[in-house]
Amino acid sequence: MAKNYLAPNEILDYTIEGGQAKVNRTAMAVFLMAVMAGMYVALGGLASSTAAHAIADKGVAKLVTGAVFPIGLMFVVLNGGDLFTGNCLIVLSTLEKRNKVSEFFKNLAIVLAGNCVGAFFIAFLQANTGLFRMSDGGFAAYALKTAISKANLPFTEALCLAIICNIFVCAGIWMMYSAKDVTGKILAGFFSIFAFAISGAEHIVANMYYVPVGMFIKNNPELVQLSGVAADKLDTLTWGNFFTNNVIPVTLGNFIGGVIIGVMYYLIFKKFTKPAQ
Repeated sequence: MAKNYLAPNEILDYTIEGGQAKVNRTAMAVFLMAVMAGMYVALGGLASSTAAHAIADKGVAKLVTGAVFPIGLMFVVLNGGDLFTGNCLIVLSTLEKRNKVSEFFKNLAIVLAGNCVGAFFIAFLQANTGLFRMSDGGFAAYALKTAISKANLPFTEALCLAIICNIFVCAGIWMMYSAKDVTGKILAGFFSIFAFAISGAEHIVANMYYVPVGMFIKNNPELVQLSGVAADKLDTLTWGNFFTNNVIPVTLGNFIGGVIIGVMYYLIFKKFTKPAQ
C-alpha cells in the first residue's frame, strides 16, 4: 500500500526540486506571487487581531491568536504564494548547485518586496474601514500597542525572536510538504503556526502588516483619542524605529532560522547518511 506522506529524506528532495523551480521563474511572476503571500499573511493578522483584541487575559488572547493566524500560511501553501520565510529553504537547491547563490538572494529580495506590498495593501484597506472603532477604540489601542512594541524591540531580542520564528515556520512548511493530501497539509500547518503565534516570535512579513496598521491609526486623531495611548508612546512609533529595531534584525533572524532548518537536513541526509547498499 502506497503511503500518503513523504519521509524526511524525501521531503529534502522535494524541497530541492521546489527551490529550483522557484528560482527559474520570471521576476514578475515571483513578485506577484509574493504580493499574494503578503496579503494572505496580513489577512491572518487582521483576523487574529480582530478575534483577540478585547480579551483581557494575555494567555487566552494568545491562544485565540494562535487558533486564527494559521489561515495565512494555509492560503500561501494551498493557494500558491511566495513568502520570504519559506523561501529561505531555497538554500537547499543552492547547496545542491541547482541554482547560483546570487539567484537565491535575488529571489529573496524580490519576494520580500512583494510581501511588503501585499501586507501594506491589506493594512491600508483595514485602515479605511471602521474596524478600529470596535470595543470603543479598544481595537485601535490593541493595534497601536502591538506596533509600538515591535518598533521598539532591542536588536538582539528581535534577532533571537526572529530566528525562533522561522524555525517554527520552516519546520511547519517541512511537515506540510510531507503530506500528499489537503487535510494532512492543513493539520501540519495549523499546529506549527499555532505554536509560532503563541510564542510571540517575530515574523518580518506579519510585521509589515502590524506596524503600518499602527502608523495609519497614529495619523488618525479620532482613533488616537479613542485608543487612549499616551503621546510619549506614540512618538516612538516611527518608520525609522521600525526599520532599525525590527526590519533589519527580524529579516536577518528569519533568514538564519530558515537556513538552520535547511542546512541541518541537508547535512543529515546528503552528507552524513550512508547510501543504502
